[in-house]
Amino acid sequence: MGFRFSILITIITVAASLLLFHFYQIQIVKGSYYLARAETQFAAGGFFDAQRGAIYGTDKNGNPIPLAINKDYPLIFAVPKEIADIQEAANQLAPLINQTAGQLEKILSKPNDSYELLKRKADSSVAQQISDLSLKGIYSTYESDRFYPFASLASQVLGFVGYNDQSVGESGRYGVEKFYNSSLSGESGSLNGGKVVSPQPGEDLTLTIDPNIDNEAEMVLKNLVSQYKATGGEVIVNDPQSGKILAMGSIPDFDPNNYSSADIGNFINPAVSQIYEPGSIFKPITMAIGINNGKITPNTTYVDTGSLVLNGHTIRNWDLKAHGKVDMTTVIEDSLNTGAAFAEKQTGNQLFKQGVLDFGFNKTTGIDLPGEITGDTRQLKDNASQVTYATASFGQGIAVTPIEMVAAMSAIANGGKLMRPYINAALQPEAIGQPISADAASQVTQMMVAAIDKAQVADLSGYSLAGKTGTAQIPDHVHGGYYSDKYIDTYIGFGPATNPKFLIFIKLDDPFGNPFAAETVVPAFKGLAQFMINYYNISPDRING
Repeated sequence: MGFRFSILITIITVAASLLLFHFYQIQIVKGSYYLARAETQFAAGGFFDAQRGAIYGTDKNGNPIPLAINKDYPLIFAVPKEIADIQEAANQLAPLINQTAGQLEKILSKPNDSYELLKRKADSSVAQQISDLSLKGIYSTYESDRFYPFASLASQVLGFVGYNDQSVGESGRYGVEKFYNSSLSGESGSLNGGKVVSPQPGEDLTLTIDPNIDNEAEMVLKNLVSQYKATGGEVIVNDPQSGKILAMGSIPDFDPNNYSSADIGNFINPAVSQIYEPGSIFKPITMAIGINNGKITPNTTYVDTGSLVLNGHTIRNWDLKAHGKVDMTTVIEDSLNTGAAFAEKQTGNQLFKQGVLDFGFNKTTGIDLPGEITGDTRQLKDNASQVTYATASFGQGIAVTPIEMVAAMSAIANGGKLMRPYINAALQPEAIGQPISADAASQVTQMMVAAIDKAQVADLSGYSLAGKTGTAQIPDHVHGGYYSDKYIDTYIGFGPATNPKFLIFIKLDDPFGNPFAAETVVPAFKGLAQFMINYYNISPDRING
């Protein structure tokens, strides 16, 4: 009895020792390996992924409207080692997930493979069809992914969520998805010393973009591009008093729900990341600089002979006509190139250059969007020829971004304050400069009102609107000079002029047949201005007409 008891004790002792040794191997010797393996499995299963914050727009009443949310999509995957007939499975799956049977056979033939992703964001109908096949080793589950309810609306503003540069996990790409990625993405979970640290969800983001205004603005732009067979265009609507961006869109655009099918160039937001020569919409800036420095007034006159020769180059009016003795208001009304050149010369090159810089055309506006670049004012050197300054006075030879132009014109609309444009509704209005006085801004505003009243193309009964057209030649960077048959039409305007509630910028790139801006973007501005007045229920500021 004692002998058998001793043997039993020995066996138990040996077993306990072996078990303790095994625990030692697992926890001490190979502990880091198993922890790493567990962490990898948790990560692969999405247990560490943080819920991304949603993005909302804001309507006129402050109501949130979802622009980017998280949605559960079917995910189709395979466990190849469970599949009995790989060829049969491949043949049945191929037409449902848009792959060839041959491609699937290679994927499903890996020995001892326990997981292969077959399709993400599958349609629910496709997932159901696959489920109905009852193929052993083929499964579907659900995973959360980004969804954009309005498809291409404000797509360059929003950006999208995709694989990051290291191809490990996903992050915001382009637009506010990138700019605010840190706060939107939250903090991933982890294994810390064997303890699971739960992920922290990202913060929601509310934008100043009003989807109702943005939808109308982008419809106007799309109709323009289609009607005139243009290569593209941009539209921006803002509150000139605060700098708040209400709408921003461009063509070509893309659907962030299906970004992989779009041209990568469409992801770039030209409103902040591309420059162009603005043409005659720059003339009010020239007038504002001259008036602010006391060198001209709206009533200052000159004799227009229809052309001006400077440094061997001839500057002509767009209509190739001489208008005789005219004042500066008429220069804006009739968009006279020679008149803008006269105003710049009266101001003086140094004051004009400084004024251009004060309006912010040599620096970024600070808008909270990625990829913002500065305008190009390098031509305005101290020793530059007079013709260089003369052409700059009517927006040729210098280049701006659309958002710079919007910010500068907003300063004329709001009484002289250069406001930082912004997209995040949580930000506060911020004045970043005072390029002109309130009096100079008021005088230029009235000149722009006179331009609309005289042309009667963009006027709205009962309202004073201020605006300016621009038909700019496109530079030929290969051969020098400008294309003779390529133009950019732009219109920028605001209203009501007595207390502006909105500013609209519309740009049309290379419309077919070279129509003037008065034919293309001006009627579009009028329609969008009428929408803004109706949407905000803005009271008339004119009693008669």
